[in-house]
Order: sequence, then C-alpha cells, then structure tokens
Amino acid sequence: MRAFLKLAAAGAALLLLLQAIRPGIPVKPATAEPAAPVEVRHILEKDCYSCHSDEKRLSWFDQIVPAYWLVRFDILTAREHLNFSTLGSEPAAAQKATLYEAVNMIQLGAMPLPQFVKLHPEAKVTPEELATLKAYLAPWTPTANHPGGAPSAAPTGVPGPVDLAAVPPELNGFPFDSSFEGWKPISTTDRGDNGTFRFILGNDIAIKAAQSGKISPWPDGARFAKIAWQQQAGPDGLVRPGKFVQIELMLKDAQRYQSTEGWGWGRWRGLDLKAYGKDAGFVRECTSCHQPVRGDDYVYTLPISEAKSGHDEVVNNRAAMLPASLPYQPLGWGAITMFVDPQNRTTAMLYGNETAMQAVQMNHAVPVEEEKPPAYGTGAVLALVTWAQRDDPHWFGGRIPDLPLSVEFVQFADSGRGDLFRRFAGLGLPEVQTTPGMVIQRRSFIESLVPAQLP
Repeated sequence: MRAFLKLAAAGAALLLLLQAIRPGIPVKPATAEPAAPVEVRHILEKDCYSCHSDEKRLSWFDQIVPAYWLVRFDILTAREHLNFSTLGSEPAAAQKATLYEAVNMIQLGAMPLPQFVKLHPEAKVTPEELATLKAYLAPWTPTANHPGGAPSAAPTGVPGPVDLAAVPPELNGFPFDSSFEGWKPISTTDRGDNGTFRFILGNDIAIKAAQSGKISPWPDGARFAKIAWQQQAGPDGLVRPGKFVQIELMLKDAQRYQSTEGWGWGRWRGLDLKAYGKDAGFVRECTSCHQPVRGDDYVYTLPISEAKSGHDEVVNNRAAMLPASLPYQPLGWGAITMFVDPQNRTTAMLYGNETAMQAVQMNHAVPVEEEKPPAYGTGAVLALVTWAQRDDPHWFGGRIPDLPLSVEFVQFADSGRGDLFRRFAGLGLPEVQTTPGMVIQRRSFIESLVPAQLP
C-alpha cells in the first residue's frame, strides 16, 4: 500500500510539474471576419470559433496538461486551414468556397471533430443550423449558379496548345500525366457552388475497377483526371463549358503515397498549366478536403456504373441504366463535351466512338481561338446522353446525373450509306419515331457542339 501511495504521489507531482510546460496559444482581435447575416455568424461562432478563430475558448478540462497539448495542436492546425478571424480579407469567391467546404465537412460528419463534440456537445451543428447555412449559400440561384449574358470571348495570351509532355511536375514532385486525353469518363459534375463543370476521367485500371465495383479501396495504379471549365450561358438557355480552369490528377499507390492517404495529388491551373500552390505543403489542402470521404477511399466521385457495391452512394447505378437493346453502349466511349439545361434541370454529355474521338483530338491541336466543331469522318458515331439531375450526396452545391431521359445517335456515312439519326427516349428508352424536320434539327445541333476546351 505504501509503495502504491508513493507511486501515486510521484505521479501527482509529475502531473503538477507538467502543467508548467504550457506553450502558448496566440490570441488576437479579429481583423477581417466574413460578412454574413446575424443568424449565420451565430452558428459559426458557436460551432466553429473554438478552433477556427484567433479567439481562445477553452473549457477548464482543455487546460490540463497533457490534454492541453493536444487541444493546442488541434487549434493551431485548424487555424492554418481556416481562420474566421481573417477570412474576410480573402476575395469574395474564396470566402464563399471556404464556407461551402465547411458546410460539406459538417454534413458528412467530419466537422466539428467527433471527439471534440463528445466533450463539447454545445458545438454540435443541428439540422436546423445546417439548413440555415445551406440557405445562405444558395448555390442554385441564377446569380450563384449559371453566369448570364452572351458567351465570353476566348481567352487570349496563349498562341497554341501546350506541350503536355513538357508540363513540369507539381511542387511536391507529383508528375503531370499527359496521357489523360485518352482516358474514359467516369462521371460529370455541375458545380453550382463555384460555377464550373467537371469531367472526371479514369485510366483503364480505374475504369475496370468502376465497372466491377471494386473501388473500396481503389486498386493501385488507378488514375483520375478532374478537368474543370467555367460555365458559359448561351442565348439558347443552355449552359456549356467555357474557359478552361484547371486539371487535377490523382494516382493510387498505397505504399508510395502512404503519408498522403495512399494517393498522389496534383493540380495545374490555367491554359499554361501552372502548378498549384506555394510549396509542397499544398497537398495538405487535398488530403484535408477529402478526409470526409475516407470511407470511400478518399474519392468524392460516384462512378456511373452498373456494378453493385456493399456501401451506399459509392457508385451511381441510376445514371448507368441504359437498355442493352440500344444500337451502341456509349458510356464506355470518350467524352467530347457536356451542357446543362437549368430550366429543366437536366445534364447531357456528348460521347464519341474511337473514330469520332480521333477527330476531336485533331481539333484540339489548333489554337484555342480557332477551335470549331470537328469534321467527323466516315465511321464516326456520336451519342448524346441526357439525364435528369440530382444533388450530389457527397458535395453540397454539386449536381450529378440521375436517370437517363434520352439517348440520340448520329452515325456518319460509310460505304455510300447516308448519315443516320436515331433517338431513344421515355421510360425504358424505347426508340422514338422522328420527323424529317426533327432529324435535321437534332443532327445539326449535335454536330455543332464544340469540344470542351483543353490546354
């Protein structure tokens, strides 16, 4: 008993001594908080400011070493990623993007940290509070979603296509992969939060994994390219890809990239494909943003696939429901462009078979300002697939394809045959009889679609 008492006394003395080892947590007045309605500011202050501000809000038990050390580390890390005391100094678009990320972290259960909420239940974001934040951001209002007016002028300052093989690696050494142009589409996203469209392409390994449903985890060697364009509204009410924004690449290698969640990450922006970030530390933005979907191997995208999975919302089966009776199965073809009809809330993607994609690649080999619809040759087939849209379950502010509404095929003449047009629409996508006038109108529209701009 005496030995135990001596040990307990020594432990208590050590704990008291450790209290003196207390590195500070900087505290200073807010310099530029984001402008927001009172009810939104109240939610942020209650649920986020304990870690994501220059204020110091510690409970008494947070101040006991060694718990204090852990709390201090979490606070300093949180401030580095997001600090509401200074966020207002960022451009308006950057502020809004940060709030969208915060809302997505909240709705996916990643923030506030679950262990923090257990000890600080008052910081839990209620469903009503989350709804208030979403209503404030309002991604699908006309001004927030689709830019209006006439199509903008083509970007200038770049005389011709970039030599993709010569693009330098990211600042963390992650190499640019120039072969992405030959990859197949996995899905597409309409991003109302930042006014962009995105193609998500995958290499052969990624495509096979998506088709089989073996994506939890994704196999080593799987590569993704996420290509983004600004949305551009046209006089016909449709919204198409406009100016090229960036390309993001991911490569799965669980051993090589063990320190970054098993993935290599890179982002290149603008028509000159400049590597993103100030230094190699940019990768922390990638891993922290993808942390909420760690259960899906850190991948936000739901591949359009018929495969079944044991997890909910891992693959997008509904968008893959094309009948086997179609003359072609275009979902395995290359992607040419996309557009959205905001009034009817539909999204469409133009696919091309191998012959059609060869014409598209030749079209990309000319300066941006000279791009026009490709001259599709004999044997080329185009397929315009139109889906209803649904909200992306992984990202508030995004919409993804839902049930297919129609598939239209244009086949170019060969062996003396005339061009063919066939349309399949309605429940189960039966073939629809078309009038000569409709054939001319739809063929002309599909053939006039310009491929989404690449660097």
